[in-house]
Parts: sequence; structure tokens; C-alpha cells
Amino acid sequence: MTTERDLQLAATQDYLHSIERLMIVVQELSSAHSLEEITKIALSAVRELTSSDGATFVLSDNGFSYYFDEDAIAPLWKGQRFPMDTTMNGWVIRTHQPVIIEDVFNDHRNYRSFYEHTFIKSMAIVPIFNKERMIVMGTIGTYWGYQHQATTEEVKLLQSLAASTAVAMENIQIYSQLEQQLRERTNALEAVKIRLQQEIQERKDIEAEILRLSLTDELTGLNNRRGFFLLAEQQLRLAKRSKIHITLMFIELNGLEEINETFGNEFGVDAIIAIARLLKRSFRCSDTLGRIREDEFVVLIQENRTACQVIQERVETNIVEFNQNQTLPFLISVNIGIQSYSYSQNLSLEDLITLAHIHIYQKK
Repeated sequence: MTTERDLQLAATQDYLHSIERLMIVVQELSSAHSLEEITKIALSAVRELTSSDGATFVLSDNGFSYYFDEDAIAPLWKGQRFPMDTTMNGWVIRTHQPVIIEDVFNDHRNYRSFYEHTFIKSMAIVPIFNKERMIVMGTIGTYWGYQHQATTEEVKLLQSLAASTAVAMENIQIYSQLEQQLRERTNALEAVKIRLQQEIQERKDIEAEILRLSLTDELTGLNNRRGFFLLAEQQLRLAKRSKIHITLMFIELNGLEEINETFGNEFGVDAIIAIARLLKRSFRCSDTLGRIREDEFVVLIQENRTACQVIQERVETNIVEFNQNQTLPFLISVNIGIQSYSYSQNLSLEDLITLAHIHIYQKK
């Protein structure tokens, strides 16, 4: 025969078992990383600890009771919002007090209309209270489809679970804030990185432009003396290593001084630009072309002297065609000197230019 002592011992053992289960649940809550995880852990534990037919997780949401999640065979309100003063959960949120109801239709708070079309007969609801901020974040509720008076032990378990849930929710909020701060910091650092990359690129572009300007003749767009020497010296070194022949062509614009004196400096500029354009058209992209003095141009060509004579004829032909169609009050003419270079010769670039220039006067 079961005695009252046996019943008390069984109840104590059940309670101790529930406490052990609650400790496991608290550990699970402390490891949760989202509100969804928290609600699933809490609601599953509520039904297990109270042997109820359903459980709700309700959040306070700007004057509404938001049924964030529900654990039941057939959820009743999951995802819905109700005015705070129309539900028992809202009453708990507003008063900060737990509620235990054996018969929902005989409760003095008179929320029976909310439950009259449901199977719910009894319920217990506890607040999720944030002690640090002194606010109720929501509620954990459990309900039965039959009349049931929640025991003191069940209420204590619910309140302990709600307290642990409040801590877990606060941790999630802190974690979310830290994540947001980290994202903002990361985005800020990324923005700084992008700005630095842009500034570096802009600086490189400026430096490249400065270098280009320092190597380019502003009037004609050809290499200036410095630019020509930089590129041509490389060509000479390559010729020595590769044992190839190259040729330097010296081109002198005729009569620039007379043009300036007779027609004015503007026409002298036109003459220089005209001859520069003709030379660009006459030579290949692989040829190194530069303007080294006001009326003097040089070209370094990876060809022997015979091939350069053909190029010279092309230059002279282009000048003839230009003179036939141009509108300047004078004719364009040039003097050309050619100096071959063999990889076996010990000649500098200056030597090649000087020798090519001398050939012009030897022709005269």
C-alpha cells in the first residue's frame, strides 16, 4: 500500500530530477547563439518540466504581445501579435507578476474571450525579467487541456527557467551588439583600406603622369631628350646582348629660324608639329622616336642601314605629299643623317647621334 511518505518521496525525487534537467537546460541556454535557439530550448524544457500540452514564448513588442514561438501539437498563436491588454501574457508583462490559473473561464482578470475557442483549461505564465534593465522582456507560458493547479515546484522551475532565459537573451543582445560593432569596425577599416588603395593608385597615377611629362615633349607628344635617351639606352644594351644591328636616324627641320623671322613664331610651332606628325606616321611603334632639340629629331630603329634607306624614302614621300596638300605659307623640308650601329662597336648613344648629325653635313 502506497503511503503518504512514499508519495512525498516520489514527489521529491521527481523534483530533484527536474532540477537536474533544469541545470542541463541552463547550460544549453548559455551556449545558444540566437533567439530561435533560446526559444526552442526553453519551450521544450517547459513542456518536459510541467508535463503540459503546450508552451508559448511571448515577447513585449511596442504595446503588443508577440507570440514569437510556440511548442504544441497544434500551435494556436505562433507569429501573431495582440494588444497587450487583451491577453494574459500581456497582463504578466504589464504587472511584472507571474500568474497561475486553474480555470481560465473563472479567472477574475476576465480574458476568457481570448481562450474560449481553444482547448486550454489551465495555465501558468511567468515573466522573463531583465534585472539589470528592470524591464520584462516577455513571458514563458505553459497550458493544459484539462484543469490543473500548477504546483509550487512547477512555478519555481518556470521562474528559474525564465531567469536563465533572460540572461541568455541579454547575452544574445550583447553578442549582437558586439557583432554589429565588429561589422561596423570592419566596414570602417575596409572603407579606410579602399580609400588608402585609391589614394595609392591616385599617387601612382600622378607619379606616372609626372614621369610621362618628364619624358615627353609637351609640344609634339614625342619623347623628349630625357625620354629618348632612357629608352634608346635600353635598346643599345639589348642590341649588345642579342647581337643585333640597329640604326640611328637624325632628322633636322630645315629653315626653322627663317620661318620664325618671316612668318612668326606661331608658324614655326606649326612647322615643328607638322614634322612630328609626319614622323609618327612614317615610323613603326617599335621604333624609338624623340625630339632632342627645337628642330632636331632622332629615331632608333632595329634595322640595318639598307632597310633604313627605305624608311628614309617613306619619310621624304610623306613630306612631299604633305607639301602638296598643306595650307602653310611655306614648304616643309628636312635633312636626314643615318648612322649604323653594330653590337661589336663600342659607341655610346651620344656618339651615334653625333655621327648621324655629321653625315648630314657630309652630304652637303
